[in-house]
Amino acid sequence: MVERSSQIRAPYVRLRIEKRGNGPHFTKLDIVEAVLREHASGRLPPQSRLPPVRVLHHQLGISKNTAQAAYEELTARGVVENRKRLGYFVLPDEGARDPASTPRPAALRVRDSPTTATAGRRAERRTPILLTNVFIAHELLPLPRIAECFRACLKNPGLPYMYDAQGFRPLRERIAERLKRRGIPAQADDIIMTAGSQQALDIAVRALPKRSIATENPTYGIGKQLFELQQMQVAGLPLDPFTGIDLQDWRRRIVAQRPAALYLTTNFHNPTGYSYSTTELTALLALSQEFDFGFIEDDWGSDMLSYSEFRPPLRALGGDRVLYLNSFTKKLLPSLRIGYLLANADTRDALLATKRAAALGNPPLIEIVLHEFLERGYYDAHLRALHRELDSRYRACLETLSDVMPQGVRWTTPGGGPILWLEIPRNIDLVKLAERLLERNVAINLGSRNCFFGEPHLHGVVIGYAHCAPKRLASGLAILGEEIKRGLK
Repeated sequence: MVERSSQIRAPYVRLRIEKRGNGPHFTKLDIVEAVLREHASGRLPPQSRLPPVRVLHHQLGISKNTAQAAYEELTARGVVENRKRLGYFVLPDEGARDPASTPRPAALRVRDSPTTATAGRRAERRTPILLTNVFIAHELLPLPRIAECFRACLKNPGLPYMYDAQGFRPLRERIAERLKRRGIPAQADDIIMTAGSQQALDIAVRALPKRSIATENPTYGIGKQLFELQQMQVAGLPLDPFTGIDLQDWRRRIVAQRPAALYLTTNFHNPTGYSYSTTELTALLALSQEFDFGFIEDDWGSDMLSYSEFRPPLRALGGDRVLYLNSFTKKLLPSLRIGYLLANADTRDALLATKRAAALGNPPLIEIVLHEFLERGYYDAHLRALHRELDSRYRACLETLSDVMPQGVRWTTPGGGPILWLEIPRNIDLVKLAERLLERNVAINLGSRNCFFGEPHLHGVVIGYAHCAPKRLASGLAILGEEIKRGLK
């Protein structure tokens, strides 16, 4: 076995070597003079490592013997030394610059990163019962079918060489067909594939002509972070999942802000689980006409409602002036990160140009695999099975809450999606509650507090009934109920 030096090699310096003679090749003297010139000027700090012989051979198109001869000449002149196996290094010289005096650039300044308060991180190694996970349990996802589609697509010799910034055309056509069956007129030309609905939202926000937006309060937490990073002026419109929206209050806030767009999660709102009524959506469309703002609709969860029925999204009611976002991510496999936005002829080109500038394109393989999954009918079959399981877990969650929660605690009944909102009496300190739960190996994520603009008007947590196995969820909810009772006493 060849023994290798464990010493880490220093990076070598880059030299500008000029060809002095009239010949076609660099000479030994060209290299020697370049090093002496840099050394005399103080631009070669002592202990600097010179380019390896093989680098000069490749860079200058000279023989290794020529490069080696140059370094031997510099060694003979006492300018450099050969450290066996490590390379040639510049020797200290009187008046030479100290390595510590090498100029340091100014620090790159970035905006403060929004933080998400999470209770339960200290117990990660104990794998606590996490009650607030918004994802669907992996055992409910069609992993074998997805794997089959990956294998089939990778065997296809016709895989595209380049990406399409707008997305794989056959997939966009298939999505357009599905949308039409849901009462949403759609054309493949108006669909742009994205890395989940988050990239779709980012594209939409970047393309707005005015840095002003309105949204629910609370709103989707990562969307709120995006608005902050984009330095948007944001009007928070209070949403109470138990009573709906106060249209007059929303009207006053919209008049004061005059936003360019209203961002809404119309079905199974995150974090409250709320879905808008048709009356509310119709009233918001009227406000849009009156005050000249558009809509960005995030409809990530509408196909998680059972019985093959879908709550009509805003796009179906308001037509193609509504920018519509959706995603397959949570329903298939979170790591796929695939979604889309449905634009119109007036907005498509600007949105596509924005996506190109930000990301060029998305991995076409993922799009091709999703097309294969849809084409085989796997997605519809998966949704039917998923609906049954979500319904079962939802009913079990409601029954458990009725059994274990004390008076004063209430919860939303979304009827679908993966989450509901649990409202807790205000005399319960949520941080202390989370700490007591951790001691009993139950975790709640308090990140939903960062979904509010200003002081939260709700006091509670998200309950993710689609992630935990029913028995494990029931156990965690029972402990949560006990700790709330303890706090109330």
